[in-house]
Amino acid sequence: MSKQEQIQATALRLFVADGFHGTPTAKIAAQAGVANGTLFYHYKTKEDLVVALYNKIQDEQAANVQAIVNKDDFVSIKFRNIFIYSVNWALNNRDKFYYIQQFKFSPHLSQISPQTQQQHTVGYFAVIDEGIRKKLLKQQPVSLIISMFNGHVYGIYQYLIANDFEPAEKEKIINDGYEMLWDMVKYM
Repeated sequence: MSKQEQIQATALRLFVADGFHGTPTAKIAAQAGVANGTLFYHYKTKEDLVVALYNKIQDEQAANVQAIVNKDDFVSIKFRNIFIYSVNWALNNRDKFYYIQQFKFSPHLSQISPQTQQQHTVGYFAVIDEGIRKKLLKQQPVSLIISMFNGHVYGIYQYLIANDFEPAEKEKIINDGYEMLWDMVKYM
């Protein structure tokens, strides 16, 4: 693992545990096993690190979503695959998922350009836009449907981590959650 990767992994863990304001860069550097100067070589400020880490996680997510979408599938299958992937990713990457939520409710979000935000949702956007154009999804703004999608993923995630379900039961809840979301956004 490179020093920059060590800094990012440590920052992720500490930001999730202690928040952005409660995590000094000296603590990140010390726990990452690097000098303060090394941290500041890669990131001019703590805010730069906070934003870079968010963009890294979101870029990974966008690439993964693009990879699971088969362009020849029906919109409903694409939408379902993205939903199930998103819930499972959140469950398997709790710190990253929490970090994204934490970031979205922080002043740091204003540092993300609209173009970058669009890049982070390009896979979702394309599927939802296709669904709207083909009159398979309700004729609403894409950003509204993405917000509803994200809220539903968050809700299912919260429900699953608050309870101790067997794997088969967890899978059923995720599938049922998808069906509820699909019923809300489908055109007919």
